[in-house]
Amino acid sequence: MLKKAVFRAHAGFSPVAVHQPWHFGALSDLPAVPVMPETLLLLDVETQEHSVDLRRISQLVLGDVGATVQILRLAGREYGDAEGPSRIEDCISDLGVRACMEAMSEQVTLRDSHHDPIARLWAHSREIAQYAKLIAEEMPDVNPEQAYLIGLLHAIESLPAVLGWGLSETGMFDNALTGLKMVREWSFPRFVVESFDERLSAGRASRWAEIVGTAHRYATRSSVDCPFEQEIRPTLYKGIQASFSPHLALTPVFEAAVS
Repeated sequence: MLKKAVFRAHAGFSPVAVHQPWHFGALSDLPAVPVMPETLLLLDVETQEHSVDLRRISQLVLGDVGATVQILRLAGREYGDAEGPSRIEDCISDLGVRACMEAMSEQVTLRDSHHDPIARLWAHSREIAQYAKLIAEEMPDVNPEQAYLIGLLHAIESLPAVLGWGLSETGMFDNALTGLKMVREWSFPRFVVESFDERLSAGRASRWAEIVGTAHRYATRSSVDCPFEQEIRPTLYKGIQASFSPHLALTPVFEAAVS
């Protein structure tokens, strides 16, 4: 029998449960990003063990966009502009499991009409992250763990629309500038900020954008209104529709990953 959970989830106040938009004047006022209930359940089971498997907990967190964002926001508040840990595993180790669980338990998604768009965005982000990691593993100068995190967060600018947040005074829209403002305000790791900055800097080397773009080539076409797909899909679809030309064909490593 499981022990009683000690982390209270404030699902009653989640924007996912409210059927009108919330309005915030600044990014610092944005509420917690909800976490999937199944993620919290599995995390709770892991934390009830006599010894905590930090790697297993980190894997569960990295499978959930909301959980990942909440941990990174907590780290950002703790370290500010100082260069804190950039790996989720290191964040949890430094901040403590209890503090991280409390941050992740602030909002939980509800099984209502708002759940499906969230689930689709989370699934799309995980798929892009997995492919980004596989691509990075073939590149000697790229960290696969960083590539995974960038893939997972690549559509973070979609959160306000998907979660029903209103950004009344910021004049923000669903584009890379929105994402850049969010990751900067929340003091996310430097390489994450760099990935959004690259998308806005014409003529600048775009290593991360190329990785995420390639990941979208291999990923299933999602029903998510992904800002990154809006930027790259028109060109990609021309190549894909050209009878799957050789340079777009799945390599064995990708076939193995999705089988």
